Amino acid sequence: MKKDGSGLYFWLNGKMVKAKDANVPILTHSMQYGSGIFEGIRAYNTSRGAAIFRLDDHIKRFFRSAKIYAMDLGYTQKGIHDAVVKTVVYNKLDSCYIRPFAFYDDDSIGISTTGKRISVFVAARPFGAYYGKGKESGISCKISSWQRINSLILPPEAKASGNYINSIIANLDARMAGADEAILTSLDGYVAEGPGENIFIVEDGELVTPSREADILLGITRDSIIKIAESMGVRLSERNIHKEELYTCDEAFFAGTAAEITPITRIDSRKVGKGVPGPLTKMLGNEYSRIANGQRRDFDYWLTYV
Repeated sequence: MKKDGSGLYFWLNGKMVKAKDANVPILTHSMQYGSGIFEGIRAYNTSRGAAIFRLDDHIKRFFRSAKIYAMDLGYTQKGIHDAVVKTVVYNKLDSCYIRPFAFYDDDSIGISTTGKRISVFVAARPFGAYYGKGKESGISCKISSWQRINSLILPPEAKASGNYINSIIANLDARMAGADEAILTSLDGYVAEGPGENIFIVEDGELVTPSREADILLGITRDSIIKIAESMGVRLSERNIHKEELYTCDEAFFAGTAAEITPITRIDSRKVGKGVPGPLTKMLGNEYSRIANGQRRDFDYWLTYV
C-alpha cells in the first residue's frame, strides 16, 4: 500500500472501489461549500482480532448530523454499520482510522441542496498517533483568538465539514505562534474545546470538562472518558471552565478519536501543573487503551469485533 492509500479499497454507494478510482466531479457541491457530514472512528488490534471502537454510537451521531442538515442518506444505520465492517475486513486491516462521509455529489453552482444527489463513502486506512510523540510526552497549546462557533451560527453538534474551517484557522493561529494546537473559547469566553478534540482539566483531584452549553461537539471519546472515570470512582464535573483555570489547573488533556488521550503540558507558554503528563491523565489514558484493546471485559460492549 502506498502512503496515499491508493492500494486500499473504499466503500462508495454500496460498492467496493479502489481508492484511486473513487472520483467525484471537481465542482462537487460539498467541496465548494463544505456541505458534507462525516465521522471519525478507530479500529484497534486486539487479541481477538480487529475491534471497531463504539461503532454504533458513531453511526448514530452520523445520522443525527444528517437529520440536522435534512440529508436523506438512502441507507439505514445498519447499512452504514455493515459498510464500515466490510471496508475494514475487505482491506484486511486490524488497527486503522475509518471515515464515513456523506456529501452532495453534484457539480452545479449554487448553495441550495434541494434535489441534489447524496453519495456516501467509507474509507479506512492505517493510522498511528495523531500528535506523534506528544501522545505520551504532552503537547503545547495556545488559547486561540478565534472563538468557537455556536448554535446561533452553525450547529456545533453536527459533525459537518464546514464547521472545521473554524478549527483550521484556530490551528493555523496556534501553529504560527509555535504551539502544537489551539484551544477555543465560547462566545461567552468560557473554554470550549480543541479544533478536533474535547478538553478535560484536573483540579484538586476532580476531573472537569465543559458542558454541552459551551457549544461543544458531543464527542464519543469525551463520553467514554466520563464513563471510565465514573467506573473508577473519579470525581467529575461538567461545567463552565474559565480561561484562567487553564493556567492554574493541575492537569489537562485532549480527548478525541484521532487524538485519543493526549496530555497538554503547556498553555500559552505556561506549564500545566509540573509540565509533564499528570497521574490522572495517565491513568485514564491507560484505561482507555486497555478498553480499546479488549482488555476490560466490562466495557466489551463498546467493541465491534470483525
